[in-house]
Amino acid sequence: APRLAPRLAPRLAPRLAPRRPRRRGACSGRSRHCLVPIDEVVVFAADGEAVEGSGGGGALVRLGAAPAVQLAAAPVSAEPERAARRARLATHAAAAGICAAHRDAHVVAAVAAPLPPAAAPAVAAPAAGAPAHAGQPAHAGQPTLREYTLAEVGKHCSRGDAWIVVDERVYDVTRFIDAHPGGVGPILNLAGKDCTDVFANYHAARVYDRMLPAYLIGTMAAGEIVVAPHVADFRRIRQELLRRGLFETDSRFYLKMLAWHCTLWLCAMYLSLGCDSCGAHMLGAALMGVFWQQLAGIGHDLGHSGVTHSFRRDHLVGSLLSAFMGLSVGWWKSDHNTHHVVCNAVEHDPNIQHLPMLAITDKVFRRPRFWDTYHRKWVGMDDAAHWLVSHQHLFFYPLMALGRWNLYAQGLIYLLTQPDKTHFRKTELAGIAVYFGWVLGTALSMPSWAESVGWVMLSHAVAGILHVQIVLSHWSMHTYEGRAYNGADDEWYVTTMRTTMNVATPPWLDWVHIGLQFQIEHHLFPRLPRHNLRIARDMVREVVEAHFPAGSAECKRLFPLGVAYHEPGFFAGNLEMWRVLRSAAYAARGAKRGEHGFWQSALWEGMSLAG
Repeated sequence: APRLAPRLAPRLAPRLAPRRPRRRGACSGRSRHCLVPIDEVVVFAADGEAVEGSGGGGALVRLGAAPAVQLAAAPVSAEPERAARRARLATHAAAAGICAAHRDAHVVAAVAAPLPPAAAPAVAAPAAGAPAHAGQPAHAGQPTLREYTLAEVGKHCSRGDAWIVVDERVYDVTRFIDAHPGGVGPILNLAGKDCTDVFANYHAARVYDRMLPAYLIGTMAAGEIVVAPHVADFRRIRQELLRRGLFETDSRFYLKMLAWHCTLWLCAMYLSLGCDSCGAHMLGAALMGVFWQQLAGIGHDLGHSGVTHSFRRDHLVGSLLSAFMGLSVGWWKSDHNTHHVVCNAVEHDPNIQHLPMLAITDKVFRRPRFWDTYHRKWVGMDDAAHWLVSHQHLFFYPLMALGRWNLYAQGLIYLLTQPDKTHFRKTELAGIAVYFGWVLGTALSMPSWAESVGWVMLSHAVAGILHVQIVLSHWSMHTYEGRAYNGADDEWYVTTMRTTMNVATPPWLDWVHIGLQFQIEHHLFPRLPRHNLRIARDMVREVVEAHFPAGSAECKRLFPLGVAYHEPGFFAGNLEMWRVLRSAAYAARGAKRGEHGFWQSALWEGMSLAG
């Protein structure tokens, strides 16, 4: 004890010291959304003006945002100078609402006031229109980076040669594609593009600091990247969300969710196993369907690392939950991350590729066939698909009652074939085995085969509400062919608004929609916890109304519906979606042999010696 006490005291003292209460919205000191080490790079806004990527006074600024002044690009080695700078930064951080604990985390404080004269930086501000990192001194022995144009970067857009642009810096990520935790799809679909905003909204700060530098090969030439006014305002929303601590998860919300889900499952099991009447068994089946629908919301949050904000922890918890929901989080992440990046792209979005059963637009069958980049196969239409698509609006809702079986199959195929980066594969396979064990055991415990089949079908039909909620936010919106993110008219934010809609919901019904009623905000800021999406909604609406007012010429030009922020009610949205399905069905009925993608069959071509 005498020998251990001096060693343990310094470590235990901070933990035993009384903690001051933290005001709501204040900095926690443990944020995973902070940006760069405060001891290495600090970015300020000059003369009270907001700079690209920042929110102006008091907001946080991401590394790589175009600063008016950049101070201390290299670590400060002299201890006196370091101490003086720490004192200066503490003052600015306090003014910005950032706590001192963030000095050891990855955060930077941005202040609207200019630096004091005594602290004037040695590095001059870059000229107007210069790239974000222009004017920075090169470190000793470090070669000058080459400058590229967007046209040059755009040539590197394949799996074997993939470059991306983030904050006006060019990265060759070819060798990282197969190791990307989010799957191959997102990188492959953004290769050759400026993906600054996509990258910022999908990744934690440590990726900028620890992973990106290894792939840096150059910078963008001056004037190549032009930030549209609406893009700057959307970036300010993100900085305001960061400043207010809204990317931090309120653990109380998920404790309530845990209690709610446990109650649902236990009640469903009691009614199914502990009661004798058929009515109680069917009520238990219905509650089990509600449980699965609600649990999918938790799986969705975990899949986006939106609970603990740790990729591995959230993914592991989601994989363990496969024992209760029977779904593969690994498959879902690969599929869903690709969907987010190329939402409603005919050739690229797996969430709208449902042939031969469904086609949400005639663009699917206007060509004889097209290459499905996610499933890596050619897609065409034959007589069976022609008949099914022609009647899709009649059987769509009954089909959704069976949709969960498709998720089972997709997950198992993915885990067994491993077409993409897979995490916790054995955990998920074991969890799915446990799931089918207790589900089938519960169903077979019924007194008759009729009740057993009824229990299974009813529980899955109720859970099918989830599938309607998933497709509701996209299928009635704009679809496109080819690749997006080619300019200001189809950049990240505009494309998201064109392809996604919200569902108008009173706050007391938010639990029913499990966060899917705020798909616009979720697609813009996927790491934002579900319980803060309603706050983000107000900010997004304000920016959209400022730049794309309903009925304006610009709004009509960019948005097919004539409104940039579309938010119908649940039943009105379902009616819109059904009409879109009906329209595609009628187009399919009017298709003529040889003019559209129908009747394309490998068997027929072989029998006809085609080619």
